[in-house]
Amino acid sequence: MIQGWKAVYYREALLLRRRFWKTLGTMCVSPLLYILAFGWAMAPTGQGGGGMGADYLRFLLPGLAAMSSMTQAWAIAGEINVARFYWRIFEEIQAAPVAPGGYVLGEVLAGMTRALLGVLAVLGLGFVFGVRLTLGPAFWLALMLNAFFFASLAVGLAMHIKAHADQALLTSFVITPMAFLGGTFFPVERLPVVVRELLLLLPLTHASRAARAAATGAELPTLSLVILLTVGAFAFVFAVKSVARAKD
Repeated sequence: MIQGWKAVYYREALLLRRRFWKTLGTMCVSPLLYILAFGWAMAPTGQGGGGMGADYLRFLLPGLAAMSSMTQAWAIAGEINVARFYWRIFEEIQAAPVAPGGYVLGEVLAGMTRALLGVLAVLGLGFVFGVRLTLGPAFWLALMLNAFFFASLAVGLAMHIKAHADQALLTSFVITPMAFLGGTFFPVERLPVVVRELLLLLPLTHASRAARAAATGAELPTLSLVILLTVGAFAFVFAVKSVARAKD
């Protein structure tokens, strides 16, 4: 049963609306730095104005969009644990007629909303720098499946965190390595076979490949979308079971 999800999502939406401009500004900082550092300073010269590698920026931007969808969806875990440890909101939800599935769905949708906002921020920065991409349904599908997985994983793991400080530790060991190794800044096909096969175990690698292919008109890796959908379903079930255990 998933009753109660609307109330959970509505609470998170109100919080996001209240801090909208501050949140949006924060979402723009990292992508802007990556565009300047990797797209401007380190890209090949002679491909665009000011020494900026236009071809590399077209490669980089879908990866940044995928990474942003990951980090912003994952950020819902921080919101959950602030509510758990400081405001005791989760205790009130435990007493309310909200099913574990409903709570997870509401939080996952909130995480996906944040992810969508983060992707729009990246695309807006790309527009400022003159990058034009093909933003068809496959592009959005890849990023939303990516956000669905990481939001579900965030909700599930948040239930197992015993202190707010542990959230940063989890981010350092899960999100940060994936951000740099998931094909955001470089094509994984250039790596040795063993390393490439290992990186294909990362969901962000598949999200980056699918989003990049859709945005640049290349052949869409359908298998990557299937993998994202599959791991997302497992993560959602894990989250529901974790919330049910926490409520017990």
